[in-house]
Amino acid sequence: MSTSGHRSLADQLRAWPDERLAGLLSLRPDLVSPAPHDSGQLASRAATRSSLQRALDQLSRLELYVLDALVVAGHTDPDEVVGLVRAAPEAVRTALGRLLDAALVWEGTSGLRVLTGVSEVHVGGPEAGVSGLRPRSTDPLPAAEVERRVAEVSEQARTMLHAVLDAGGEATSGSSRHTVSPADARTPAEELLSRRLLVRRTDGVVVLPGEVGLVLRGGRTTTEPVDEVPVVPTSSRGADMVARAASGAAFEAVRRVELLLETWGTHPPSALRSGGLGVRDLKAATTLLGLDEAGTALLVETAAAAGLLAQGLGRESEPAWEPTDDYDRWLGLGLAARWRVLVRAWLTSPRMPALVGRKDPAGKTWNALVPELVGAHQVETRRLTLDALASLDPDAVPASGTGLPGVVARVSWLRPRRPRNRAEQVAWAVEEAAVLGMTGLGGLPDYARTLLAGDEDAAVAALDALLPDPVEQVLLQADLTAVAPGPLTSALARRLASVADVESRGGATVYRFTPTSVRRSLDLGWTAAELHDFLGTVSATPVPQPLSYLVDDTARTFGSVRVGAAEAFLRSDDETALAELLHHPRAQTLGLRRIAPTVLVTATPIDVLLPRLRELGAAPVVEGPDGEVRVAAPDQLRARVPRERRAGAAAASRAARAEASVAHVVSAVRSGDRAAASRAEPGAPVSPADALSALREAIEARRTVVIGYVDQQGRRGDRVVDPLRLDGGVLTGFDHRADDEMRFAVHRVHSVRLAD
Repeated sequence: MSTSGHRSLADQLRAWPDERLAGLLSLRPDLVSPAPHDSGQLASRAATRSSLQRALDQLSRLELYVLDALVVAGHTDPDEVVGLVRAAPEAVRTALGRLLDAALVWEGTSGLRVLTGVSEVHVGGPEAGVSGLRPRSTDPLPAAEVERRVAEVSEQARTMLHAVLDAGGEATSGSSRHTVSPADARTPAEELLSRRLLVRRTDGVVVLPGEVGLVLRGGRTTTEPVDEVPVVPTSSRGADMVARAASGAAFEAVRRVELLLETWGTHPPSALRSGGLGVRDLKAATTLLGLDEAGTALLVETAAAAGLLAQGLGRESEPAWEPTDDYDRWLGLGLAARWRVLVRAWLTSPRMPALVGRKDPAGKTWNALVPELVGAHQVETRRLTLDALASLDPDAVPASGTGLPGVVARVSWLRPRRPRNRAEQVAWAVEEAAVLGMTGLGGLPDYARTLLAGDEDAAVAALDALLPDPVEQVLLQADLTAVAPGPLTSALARRLASVADVESRGGATVYRFTPTSVRRSLDLGWTAAELHDFLGTVSATPVPQPLSYLVDDTARTFGSVRVGAAEAFLRSDDETALAELLHHPRAQTLGLRRIAPTVLVTATPIDVLLPRLRELGAAPVVEGPDGEVRVAAPDQLRARVPRERRAGAAAASRAARAEASVAHVVSAVRSGDRAAASRAEPGAPVSPADALSALREAIEARRTVVIGYVDQQGRRGDRVVDPLRLDGGVLTGFDHRADDEMRFAVHRVHSVRLAD
């Protein structure tokens, strides 16, 4: 800290080294854009109400109480601040250093000073780190004198004094006289007013001066310690058990995302006009994945945040949600690497999937993927929640029932000001982390701790060691099922899914072969010989005879009926097969009629006819005009990756751009300072931006200035003003000529200079 002090915050910023100035811009990124012209403009922007609110929102409860002590004390030194705050001295000094680095406090010539405007923004109660004490009087009483005067008043007056203190330091005086001597005081309020233990304000309200409140609280701003971080209640769990549970959840999350996007690649759900996902499509995805609605919404939102899902055009050129080109590249990664992509996107996404299915303020249900489903504090809450879990012992997890409130209390201690629904957001973060495999049994595994520490490659390697190795063979059984004893490779899983239906999922996935599933593979162009060869290759045991018979029987009837365009025709060398279809009770609506022993025609279109015939038990194929069989696999639809989700928008790239932006702003501020040093003498015409900076410096230094002002009639003149506040481009100050507070539009100020 400086020993000599500075005339204003702008002077202090000019004296800071580039590294510390860059640190300020990193702590308060709202000061970066647009780039300030010089240190004066940077200091002026740092004191605006909106910037102060953002900066205060990033402070812990201890830091807010240290700031509150500075507001109460006024000009002071670090040692006095340590004595005012009921906390460990080293913790107070650390908090004070952070306040100085964030330019919420600056080192003036008479001691540490709080930035103008902080006392107006820093409001609330103990939950927001505010003690309820008012700033000291302009001419504060010594502590010994306050104690003497408190001892002089009656018991009723002392009770009233404590009541005013507990009420926030303000009260109404009622009919009490404000100007009365101690000897003439008739009521407890008059006793306090006559001894300046309560001070009348201009609006008739009486306030308790800060020096009086400090005496009543034993020389401290609070009666309780403010540096005690809430403890999270825990129960014992082995680290190995936590890691196994978390890795299993990570495996399931990756598998479910792959299953969802594979399905939507051929049958994409329509996009709503609002850009979201329909309720019916979300419910269908919930059934497909075997999750509840909240878990399904989380995976959908995470896939979109990772750039694996985006809005494209469906088969009829309608807006639809489809996998992107990045999805195919994602499939080529290892399972642990795929998990990293999902978790990285979740950690940096402001989306709030937990609100899906709930009602918005207008009473309308929130849909997944709608643009409005974002929260400004969501990313910060997730990180703080995971950091709180990472602070626990590796063998400990939050206790059942009391663990989550303990995590909420710790996160609220770290960020007490915002938002109001912090407890709900922490609960969401815990639930979402469990679904994605960041936690297991409520605890954080080692690979998740490594990921949060920034070593993603080591985290992937640690998770990969916990996951089972992909298998390339299955166990075929006589009951027409195949058991995958572990996670299949992506290529094998796709091929097997085209031949058999998934019956159950888990560590060992069970597939069932049916005539329909085998016919599906034949529709894709497989032959019976290729099916036998595939089954023999992937089976760790001999192919069961019932399965071989199923393939042969399905292939024997496959294509016995051929469909062409008449609107459509049916042709078959098997007259009996056509006769069965022609006289089938459920085929009456198809309008079939025989034109030859082996040919039927109908006015039903082919795309309607084919599924109807399959429902009737037939296995038709499409025949082209040349008599050849037409086999076509469903097209895999892909959407373009949104620009904000492309590789260039990755977290590392964004961090690099932010660092480069900070360096650019530091360079611009230094250049502006050099230019300002070479300008004309004070009093020369200034721009509104320069006027704002000069007036802000005068407010911080509490200096009287002479402003050149153009009034509404266009008359120029000089005004001697004590600047008080700057808000919305308007200066409020005490005008010596008018002997009253006046308001001046800054854009009408053409010069500013210090008064002699």
